[in-house]
Amino acid sequence: MNAMNLLIGLMPMIGWGLFPILTGKFGGKPVNQILGATYGTLIFAVIVALVRQTPMLGGKQFLYTFLSGACWSLGQILVFYAFSEMGVSRTMPISTGFQLVGASLWSVFVLGEWAKGSAKVIGFSAIILIIFGVWLTTFSEKKLPKADGGMNAVKGVILVAFAEVGYLGYSAFPQAFKSMDGFEAFLPQALGMAVVATIFAFATKQNRASKPFKTKSSYTNIISGLFFAFAALTYLISARPSVNGLATGFILSQMNVIIATLGGIYILHERKTKKEMVFILSGLVLVVIAGSVTTLL
Repeated sequence: MNAMNLLIGLMPMIGWGLFPILTGKFGGKPVNQILGATYGTLIFAVIVALVRQTPMLGGKQFLYTFLSGACWSLGQILVFYAFSEMGVSRTMPISTGFQLVGASLWSVFVLGEWAKGSAKVIGFSAIILIIFGVWLTTFSEKKLPKADGGMNAVKGVILVAFAEVGYLGYSAFPQAFKSMDGFEAFLPQALGMAVVATIFAFATKQNRASKPFKTKSSYTNIISGLFFAFAALTYLISARPSVNGLATGFILSQMNVIIATLGGIYILHERKTKKEMVFILSGLVLVVIAGSVTTLL
């Protein structure tokens, strides 16, 4: 892997790492967060398409990339609900673990990446190490009462597990067309995200207490959407076979767990004991080491 490909592969880490922190700061319900995030992504995608004069995809290419974005929105809605159950610092490592397993299995067994036996051994060993590191970050020394910040972990994990089906669709659908570059896929993908979010908002609007289109956080979260969009675009480029490929590109992007976890603790003030911090930092170090190993495959 050359230095430029590595740099491209790490760009999603920044955007996706800051994304959950910003949605936490701007607040709002999941419907407000998904509206702002997807509308921000769509704005970014339109600007990129206009500046680059990128032609709009048609036929199956448009459909598959649109479905990719739709899948992401479905998954992200569930993760926003998981944030409210477990907090960002616990949800993100668990989400990362699920995504790494799903995307790596897809890319290796369906797309044929890590073709050599030695690459498979090293790659899957790295994934196991990452999962162990993620598990360390979820260590809880004691159960806090709900009023003091304790979260419904079981419900949160179930939400994240179902969300990973959507995330897998987000990563896998664009890979059906090897000749399509990230810039071409970006706008249709953003449209898919925004359409699902809008449908969800109208469905939520039936509850009289919810006014997603009249709530400030729906629009302040557009800023978080711009950060997500930057990550999504650079990930689409990184995941192409000519750059890093899906397996390595995805694992590099999931280093966002470092920024998101520490941001949840220090910026969103999700309380941790000294012992929990030791486990968290140890887990994050393992994730970084294992993620770095995959870049050598």
